[in-house]
Amino acid sequence: MGSLGAILKHPDDFYPLLKLKMAARNAEKQIPPEPHWAFCYTMLHKVSRSFALVIQQLGTDLRNAVCIFYLVLRALDTVEDDTSVATEVKVPILIAFHSHIYDRDWHFSCGTKEYKVLMDQFHHVSTAFLELGKNYQEAIEDITKRMGAGMAKFICKEVETIDDYDEYCHYVAGLVGLGLSKLFHAAGSEDLAPDHLSNSMGLFLQKTNIIRDYLEDINEIPKSRMFWPRQIWSKYVNKLEDLKYDDNSIKAVQCLNDMVTNALMHAEDCLKYMSALRDLAIFRFCAIPQIMAIGTLALCYNNIEVFRGVVKMRRGLTAKVIDRTKTMADVYGAFFDFASMLESKVDKNDPNATKALSRLEAIQKTCRESGLLSKRKSYILKDESGYGSTLIVMLVIMVSIIFAYLSANHHNN
Repeated sequence: MGSLGAILKHPDDFYPLLKLKMAARNAEKQIPPEPHWAFCYTMLHKVSRSFALVIQQLGTDLRNAVCIFYLVLRALDTVEDDTSVATEVKVPILIAFHSHIYDRDWHFSCGTKEYKVLMDQFHHVSTAFLELGKNYQEAIEDITKRMGAGMAKFICKEVETIDDYDEYCHYVAGLVGLGLSKLFHAAGSEDLAPDHLSNSMGLFLQKTNIIRDYLEDINEIPKSRMFWPRQIWSKYVNKLEDLKYDDNSIKAVQCLNDMVTNALMHAEDCLKYMSALRDLAIFRFCAIPQIMAIGTLALCYNNIEVFRGVVKMRRGLTAKVIDRTKTMADVYGAFFDFASMLESKVDKNDPNATKALSRLEAIQKTCRESGLLSKRKSYILKDESGYGSTLIVMLVIMVSIIFAYLSANHHNN
């Protein structure tokens, strides 16, 4: 759960955090008994706890397909991310990865921690993949093949222009959007979404991650990983790594705002994609990460801390998003509120202020025209200093009791 200090500062985070904690425990208890499926779902919990929670709502067949799709692409990404693997070794693996998923004996040692375990024991993933329906297999193979080829291309190519940036993000994330749309359609749950909308769903998430992870990527050992396009950062500094130095703080923030403004161009497509979804579980599966993305962009905008450490939504707010996101009214409300938060941070003297305000206004207009804003639950917390000391003491006691109960229950099991 979130830290006690954060809960005391935001008391209404407490219940969503508790529900999230209980949901996580329940999800862990539902791991299938078969060894290969047990490995896949256990690994999913380790590499992405929040993703593992969200997919639990999906029907069994679709959930299994999405789980394997995620792990296959996570493995592919692990090969791409490992800068210690020589290019001449890495590129052929990326290009042929779609064929390896049919081979129960294939594995390749790379990555660290849980990702190394995933790669070393990839045969479990292949075994599970081969049990999926043919339509699911074909969709996963197709996207894996296209993504591997795209990743291989950019191993040997820098992200120079904004077009390069969009192309790279298409390969590593837009294709995920296309693949998920294919899986939803194969399950008979949704109509097949237009490719450009599916692509935007992936690009909005990927660009948010690239912005947020600047410092981690630039400090990667043994070699920096650079995804910010030269066409943007070269307007502000001579080298991308210069953005992290204190002397360049003003230029760094201006470059950051330029990157966020670029990402915002995909928000309206995302709203259109989500508004067409019919299945509630699929809707929540898609909507929660998108709300997290625009929330993260709102935190990152005009924030020098992106170049100093990790900027992310607090755990309590994340729990609240997961708990509250049930309808398009919730999505429109969240997008409107985070766009408004972002708008309040725009400095009129910023080089991209006009473009940023224009894109934010377009997002707000789409949300208003939905006619659903009156039903929204605000995601931007107001001043909570009015909560009395009695409530604070009660919360401390409740947290202590629940932690003690959960710990005792865990040990008994």
